[in-house]
Amino acid sequence: MQYRVIKAHRSEFPQPITFAKGAVLEVGEVYQGDDGWDNWYFCTTPGQQGGWVPAQVIERLGEQAGRAREDYTARELDVDIGDEVLCVRSLNGWSWCTRPRDAQAGWVPSSHLRHIEQAPAAPTR
Repeated sequence: MQYRVIKAHRSEFPQPITFAKGAVLEVGEVYQGDDGWDNWYFCTTPGQQGGWVPAQVIERLGEQAGRAREDYTARELDVDIGDEVLCVRSLNGWSWCTRPRDAQAGWVPSSHLRHIEQAPAAPTR
C-alpha cells in the first residue's frame, strides 16, 4: 500500500541487529513506552549489537532464549515529510517500507504515515 510521510523520522541505530531464520537469540526486556509499540523485545545474537525485535519474529525457547522464525533486520528508514513510500508489512506500530525514488527500505513508525487513497479506475465500456 502507498503512504505519504506526515512526520519525519531518523534512525538512532546505525548498526541494526540483523539475522537469518533459525538464528539463536537472547531475549531481554520488553519495550516500555507510550508510543503504542507493544510486543518489541530487546534481543542479542552472537557478533552483533542488540536491537529491538517484534515478538512475531521470535520463537520462544525459554524465558530468555529464542530462535528467529524468519530473516529479520531492525534497519529503520530515514524519511522526510512528503516522501512517498510503499509499505508491505506492519507490526506493533511500525511498518516495513520501501521508498520508490531510491529503493531504500526499512522500518518507519506507522504513526508517521498516512495512506494515499488511489483514485478509482475509470469505468470501461
